[in-house]
Amino acid sequence: MATDTLKSTTGAGGAAAVRRLLLDNGALTALIVLLVALSALSGDFLTTDNLLNVGVQAAVTAVLAFGVTFVIVSAGIDLSVGSVAALSATVLAWSATAHGVPVFTAVLLAVATGFAAGLVNGFLIAYGKLPPFIATLAVLSVARGLALVISGGSPIALPGSVSHLGDTLGGWLPVPVLVMVVMGLVAAFVLGRTYIGRSMYAIGGNEEAARLSGLRVKRQKLAIYALSGVFAAAAGVVLAARLSSAQPQAADGYELDAIAAVVIGGASLAGGTGKASGTLIGALILAVLRNGLNLLSVSAFWQQVVIGVVIALAVLLDTLRRKAGATPVAAGTGDGGKGRQAGTYALAAVVTVAIVGATSFLHGGSSATADPKMGLSLSTLNNPFFVQIRAGAQAEAKKLGVDLTVTDAQNDASQQANQLQNFTSSQFDAVIVNPVDSDAAGPSVRAADKAKTPVIAVDRGVNKASVDALVASDNVAGGELAAKTIAEKLGGKGRIVILQGQAGTSAARERAEGFAKGLKAYPGIRVLAQQPADFDRTKGLDVMSNLLQAHPDVQGVIAANDEMALGAVKALGSKAGKSVQVVGFDGTPDGLTAVKNGTLYASVAQQPTQLGRIAVDNALRAIQAKKVAATVKVPVKVVTKGNVAGFSG
Repeated sequence: MATDTLKSTTGAGGAAAVRRLLLDNGALTALIVLLVALSALSGDFLTTDNLLNVGVQAAVTAVLAFGVTFVIVSAGIDLSVGSVAALSATVLAWSATAHGVPVFTAVLLAVATGFAAGLVNGFLIAYGKLPPFIATLAVLSVARGLALVISGGSPIALPGSVSHLGDTLGGWLPVPVLVMVVMGLVAAFVLGRTYIGRSMYAIGGNEEAARLSGLRVKRQKLAIYALSGVFAAAAGVVLAARLSSAQPQAADGYELDAIAAVVIGGASLAGGTGKASGTLIGALILAVLRNGLNLLSVSAFWQQVVIGVVIALAVLLDTLRRKAGATPVAAGTGDGGKGRQAGTYALAAVVTVAIVGATSFLHGGSSATADPKMGLSLSTLNNPFFVQIRAGAQAEAKKLGVDLTVTDAQNDASQQANQLQNFTSSQFDAVIVNPVDSDAAGPSVRAADKAKTPVIAVDRGVNKASVDALVASDNVAGGELAAKTIAEKLGGKGRIVILQGQAGTSAARERAEGFAKGLKAYPGIRVLAQQPADFDRTKGLDVMSNLLQAHPDVQGVIAANDEMALGAVKALGSKAGKSVQVVGFDGTPDGLTAVKNGTLYASVAQQPTQLGRIAVDNALRAIQAKKVAATVKVPVKVVTKGNVAGFSG
């Protein structure tokens, strides 16, 4: 009877041990499952180039997240890290280019900027008694605003010596991956081997107890947030190097990815637990998810749903782990615990390699299809114009028997760089890119050129890189037409405002150039103000509402696209189409409806479906080594109420 009981207990103990192992290493288990699943589903995933891409794509988020780990372990939160990264990168580029500061000194200035921003956070929280959420939210806004002020709202190209930080060592090891590993080791050392690291766990576990035990909590919080700022600055330098330019709008929303990586990695938002290795695993999970979903041609909209579900599951797992009594990862873990942790990671690596190696046989045969593979990376799908480009491209791809994968960069130059790298490493036959930023797309397009992959740019050009063709409307000529249209409607005299597009894009620059050229012929037209609204309807509404306060006597509006024009129409209310004439650009369905209704006087109509169709056609010609024109101009047309009925788009 005793023997039977012993056997039963031993069996139950084994099951409990496995269960405890899975609960204690939930993030690692999830990463292994993802690697195995994606290796089975996509033959393009398990390649050296693609796995290095995953590392590069995780680097910025991981470095940001290491700094955020310090804050979350101490029961705080830092929402400013994305903006601080952008500000630090902007200071680096601005000082190294506009003021000729040596590159090493410029990098130190960037790090000092992050350190200063972190100190401000810490001071507001520790001495100003502001809640961390409010304090870091305020610094988020200030840092982003300063980045825009310093840069004038336009990207700043980096010196070549800084851009090399985004290159590879020995032709294969990406520098961002190396930086990620080094910063991870630093974070692990700080958390596990330093006085301030132990202070983080103590403050996060029980701040009042830490204070009563003699810990100078206020000073420690200053140091903790300053460290977070330094890591954010390092992430900004890496991001700028990848894009060969400092983007004042870069890393927008990255603070949420960083927090998600920390939480997925096993840290608790209540404080007191967390580790650098878990944060790295969390960042890798996010990068693997995005990479794999791109390769599987999953809609960008569904990608957001999947990532949200993963974050929610991570928090639920943390709750289950605590209820099950899983061992929290906190300060004071003994050497035996660290040995078990190392053993767990080693076992996980062996299991992963074995299973992934087995699944690779699923793709061992010839899986190539007869259909050419193309990737189309659009700057955003939150705009009807680009949705029409996608529709035209997909229709032409179906007609020509092309396998087309479409991705949405969501106006994030870094995310677009990731997508282009995925296309190149997956050996797509051709790449079509509609750049978020013409400078930032350069490094990724150069990598595609190096891999002998044809690249077609659509609507916007790519700077400092060679493309096989640029398919675009003549934006300068269109801008001149818009200026002429508004001037003639106002009888050659009047007061107007101009809503500009997203800074740094070729479309915005060229249309602004066209507006200026066209207005030179009408000296009676006075431009009261020019403000960017980033091609966005909501921003167009807000900017126009603000301009009306300063210029209530405005008589005309030129907008660099229909979305901004429609926002302006909303702000103008009953004045639109009566006392104030509005001219848009693009000829989108909503814009043409407004022209029919008379609230929008005219739209300089492009033909976005034609842009998409022609881009796919030229990409196929490039694949087939046929001659492709360097520039393909799609004509524009002024559409008014008089001819809108006959315009098909």
